[in-house]
Amino acid sequence: MNTTVTNDMFEYADDLGPSKIIHMFDPLNGLKAILVVDNVAAGPAIGGVRMATNVTTDECVRLARAMTLKNAMAGLAHGGGKAVIKADPNMPAEAKGNLIRAFAQAINQIEDYIPGPDMGTNEISMAITRNITGRAVGLPREVGGIPLDEIGATGYGLRIALEASQAFTDFRLDGARIIIEGFGSVGQHAAHFLSEQGALLVGVADSGGVRLCPNGFDLPKLLAFKRGGHSVFDFDGGERATTQAMIAAECDVWIPAARPDVIHEGNVDDFNTKIIAQGANIPATEAAERRLAERGILVIPDFVANAGGVICAAVEYHQGSETQAMASIAEKIHVNVIETLTRSSNSGQLPREAALEIAAERVRQAMGYLVRF
Repeated sequence: MNTTVTNDMFEYADDLGPSKIIHMFDPLNGLKAILVVDNVAAGPAIGGVRMATNVTTDECVRLARAMTLKNAMAGLAHGGGKAVIKADPNMPAEAKGNLIRAFAQAINQIEDYIPGPDMGTNEISMAITRNITGRAVGLPREVGGIPLDEIGATGYGLRIALEASQAFTDFRLDGARIIIEGFGSVGQHAAHFLSEQGALLVGVADSGGVRLCPNGFDLPKLLAFKRGGHSVFDFDGGERATTQAMIAAECDVWIPAARPDVIHEGNVDDFNTKIIAQGANIPATEAAERRLAERGILVIPDFVANAGGVICAAVEYHQGSETQAMASIAEKIHVNVIETLTRSSNSGQLPREAALEIAAERVRQAMGYLVRF
């Protein structure tokens, strides 16, 4: 096992972090991974373990910072971190389990990082990790966890964020037309919770393709189809479409819930929506968010809107209940959306700029309590 603390962290460094960037390589198990611990002033970092074939150091650093801001924004006693494993998440289960074990061994001594599930990993991955390291969140219920994917913590938080945003726009959830890009756990639960408020899912995409249904999908049927292991592209409702058609389709809410930077300068002028609620981390470039604001499209930033998962994880880590987790998600996200959009409205800042100020203020206040040698 080769574990290296790299010097490339200095090109990313600012007054908040990162505190360490660690590259890990185990040729015996095929492990290639990166861990970024960004800031631990408020407490040990919580952040997910992402598995994909095209992850990079830059992406990991950006995601770790997003977790620092998200955890600070949510008022958690935790800093932010992120890990990425360069591998195909759809590999056979035995091989994936072995790779997760190798990763857990590699981070065993990094005690200021608490891993959780993310794209490409799940509750089983976290159970394996905890067995080796003694720490993980997003665990199966059978070992005392609050299963984030099962209860839909992040999707529920998106609903709370959109409910709170109604005070700042003429948008209303009842009857709202929703498009979701990325129909994994976050996207599916967001669709479910939003439909409970009268919203209509009119567009959806996953790795298999895009489907549009202007009159609204039969959501229970679509969810059952998707959970049966199928792509939405093969569903028998609505029509197959392109990504460009999904971007240009008229809707009230567009939810990116997959990879970073899907909203960029090349497509930002094609969006035909009132609100973008960021279910994924860093799903839009900075320039794209500025252009969306110029076009009058409200953006609810990722580390405000999608904090439900990490809020739930923190409650689990401190041995709280599922009921406490859902109540905490509702309270924290509602307050933070109101505070962010109020500051944005009063100052003329972008919502992200306002939220960044709030979160950075909280991180620096936590850093003020650190002992300096």
